[in-house]
Amino acid sequence: MSQTWHAGRMSEQRKPPLPPRWFVRLAWFVHRRIYGITGGRRGLWPAKPDKWGTMYLTTTGRHSGKVRRAILGYFEDGPNLVTLAMNGWASPEPAWWLNLQAHPEATVELKGEQTRRVRARAASGEERGRLWARWREFGDDVDGYSMRRSGETALVILEPAP
Repeated sequence: MSQTWHAGRMSEQRKPPLPPRWFVRLAWFVHRRIYGITGGRRGLWPAKPDKWGTMYLTTTGRHSGKVRRAILGYFEDGPNLVTLAMNGWASPEPAWWLNLQAHPEATVELKGEQTRRVRARAASGEERGRLWARWREFGDDVDGYSMRRSGETALVILEPAP
């Protein structure tokens, strides 16, 4: 158990339970398969004011240069899409985030929309605090889950690319 600051006072916070890693990886595999088998008709849903959505992110591999894909949760912040580089709340950085750090240009597919070209960057300072608070509004225990990671969980902003 660790302590965090909430509303100006120190509080105890527990790490929420997670399923075994093999189950998380299997869920990712099945999710991508459903998306692929249905030609994109299933597997994505739009973000709503009170719930995050899912997007299909396509990056360039940092070492291989090959196309890499991931399905991620997101919410909209004006014209930007915001996601967490969480890797299923495991400590290593997710490969897609490492790829974006090397090659920030990418594409995203959202439910019912055409593919968007985006450029990635990490949120910092006040912007990071504001966007982290938005994730909290969805009812997910992002603070508790982030305590499971050895480092800070990056908030990734995907801005429209020119």
